[in-house]
Amino acid sequence: MHVLLKIQCRNLRELFKIDAANYMMSICGNDALRELSSPGKSGSDFFLSQDDRFMIKTLRKSEVKVLLRMLPDYHYHVRTYENTFITKNFGLHRIIPSSGQKGSSTMKHSSVLEFCFVVMGNMFCTELRIHRRYDLKGSSLGRSADKVEIDENTILKDLDLNYQFYLEPSWREALLNQIEIDSKFLEAQHIMDYSLLLDGLAMFAEEDPLENEISNYPQSFVLVPRGTDDNSVVVGPHIRGSRLRASAAGDEEVDLLLPGTARLQIQLGVNMPARAELIPGKEEIQMLHEAYDVFLYLGIIEIVQDYNMSKKIEHAYKSPQFDSLSISAVDPTFYSQRFLGFIQKVFPPNSTSKNFGQRT
Repeated sequence: MHVLLKIQCRNLRELFKIDAANYMMSICGNDALRELSSPGKSGSDFFLSQDDRFMIKTLRKSEVKVLLRMLPDYHYHVRTYENTFITKNFGLHRIIPSSGQKGSSTMKHSSVLEFCFVVMGNMFCTELRIHRRYDLKGSSLGRSADKVEIDENTILKDLDLNYQFYLEPSWREALLNQIEIDSKFLEAQHIMDYSLLLDGLAMFAEEDPLENEISNYPQSFVLVPRGTDDNSVVVGPHIRGSRLRASAAGDEEVDLLLPGTARLQIQLGVNMPARAELIPGKEEIQMLHEAYDVFLYLGIIEIVQDYNMSKKIEHAYKSPQFDSLSISAVDPTFYSQRFLGFIQKVFPPNSTSKNFGQRT
């Protein structure tokens, strides 16, 4: 199994054109890792490499077993579906401090004899400032952020989501189709409790922009035909899928042009232009406007929780007290169905034609 692990992780790194030496320097170099807040309750520690390319998560023994068990199918899934939203795992490593050696002060787990961690591609690696970040599961019990001042570092949850996002119809179809494929894969692996992490960057408000928040950005984005010089285009990290086509550009492949900043490559889940509209009747977290032009980054995270005995006990305990539809601990089949249904509501079909990127 360990030989298979090394081979398949190496194959994935090669698939995404990750140089072995650069990979090791990113996670083992002299620069310290940056600790991040966790969106979940797993108790794991999260770190970001200094070059922002990789996310590192410490794992419990049960999570290591899940990753090893699903490794062959996971490897096949990622190779087969180039647009998959599922987290890209590029390495599973174990650290055993030598006798008498003090552990690294970077990680909280340094006090134990050994620990495992997984190295994942950072799907949200961008130099642009993210305005809102949502961790979405489709459940409602406890799914709201703590009542704190909200900024771009706050991880919001299902009940905090005040907006629906409208995509070009072909993009919406492709997005929902891939999310369904991914959730069916996780269901087959008996995985639940995963999330869609959605990062949004607001570019234009119908009214005045949020004070001190987006006023320094260009007023809107523009979709332009794919450039002939690919070296001038900023490509998303750890992406293999083809570029998206826009009906407003004659169904041609398009790039996202930010006046005065950059030209970004648009792919499924990366730099995706959308129209964010306030959900009628939803309470506002802060001063919110009716609509924004935004572009989005999407990824499915936390894929190592199987529906084990502890989760079954949690379900049995909470079901009599709460609506069983609202709790997170449910069997993988129901979890997958509920998750997809919720995401379909987050990305509803367009009722009117929206020409993204054509604003004047």
